[in-house]
Amino acid sequence: MHEKLAGSLRQSQGIYEWRDMLARFALFFFGIALWHKGLSLFAGILLALAWILDGGLRQLEQTIKEPLVLAILIFCTVLALGIFWGDDLRSGYNVWKKYAILLVFIPYLPLLNKQRLSWAVSGLLIGYSGVLLMGVYQWVVMGGEGVPLLKMSRTGFSGMLGIGVILAIYLAGAGSNKKVKLLLWFFASFLLFLQFNQGARGVLLATLFAVLFLILMRYKTRIKTLIGVTAATLIVVGVFSYYSVSFENRLVETQNDIELSQRGKYTSSLGYRLAMWDVGLHGIAQRPWFGHGTGMPSRYFDETVTTYKDGLYKDLPGWLKTYHYHNDWIEIGMQIGALGLLTYAFFLWSWFQMLRAHRLATLGAALVCFVFVVGLVETLVFFRVILYLLLVITAIAIVWQKEYGNVAKEGG
Repeated sequence: MHEKLAGSLRQSQGIYEWRDMLARFALFFFGIALWHKGLSLFAGILLALAWILDGGLRQLEQTIKEPLVLAILIFCTVLALGIFWGDDLRSGYNVWKKYAILLVFIPYLPLLNKQRLSWAVSGLLIGYSGVLLMGVYQWVVMGGEGVPLLKMSRTGFSGMLGIGVILAIYLAGAGSNKKVKLLLWFFASFLLFLQFNQGARGVLLATLFAVLFLILMRYKTRIKTLIGVTAATLIVVGVFSYYSVSFENRLVETQNDIELSQRGKYTSSLGYRLAMWDVGLHGIAQRPWFGHGTGMPSRYFDETVTTYKDGLYKDLPGWLKTYHYHNDWIEIGMQIGALGLLTYAFFLWSWFQMLRAHRLATLGAALVCFVFVVGLVETLVFFRVILYLLLVITAIAIVWQKEYGNVAKEGG
């Protein structure tokens, strides 16, 4: 009897260890694979499998109580419903799949615990460092932008750099070791310098806004420190702006785009966005409550642009293929109207509230600020890497704070 009981216990222990090892590997592998589209899909499936075997379905009710998890489920559900009031189910499903990458947060967060944190962090650091080295090589040696080997555009790479800047500055402010703080500030400056030499103007602007907001939140009760850190940051930004050829070229390009737009020519980067936003706002006004249906905005643009405002933007479809509206709010408003805008606002608010509930209000405010500002000039969901990275950092920060309570010394 005792031998059978002991054998059963050993078997149960073996099963647990096997499941735990799978969970650790899934977290580790996802941190490396999230940078590659094909590998990230496989890693997401592995993550879901590890979560199910780890008892995730039994704990789903508890997981849904987390504000961000609930908000993601509501947002993805509303987008899925929007497929049925559009005219093209296939197109709607293809668009929904892009937003559905948010669902990876549901298995990732509950899989994390104190014993598995090191695996998740190690995988993320290895993946980030590898992509960073590839990006540096592309810029220094090849004279290009982004990471072509991973099919990562300059916008995606710039977003990755911006998130690194925000996190490094946050950790520098939260730490107590002076040498580590100095190293983190240096690393943040290095990443920001690289970002100034990428052509993504909107993402760079979002990074600067988030950094300044982060500094304000961190040092708001220490006026002298706030003034000093802000002044030092602005000086660094000024120096990088002055010595960045890419930034200077983009400023000249912006000026030229504005001049072309004033002459009624919109076949430029900025002009194209202005035209898209104009048509998008017109489309939202036509169907303000429930939009045109998930997957329908790009078709609406192609059908409307030739006649809208007497064909002012009629040359754009032949100049550049329309994929999205380069604005999260207009894109979602076109898809599912005011219903979608409310659920998206709830999603951002819940993201902040979840981090705030774990005494990470400063980090939450900075990350949500970054997402919000990027969303004013880009459709963030089309840059999968940025969303994956933000969600992984959110989960790791929350679990680290739960287990160690020293990610940040701040009030909620």
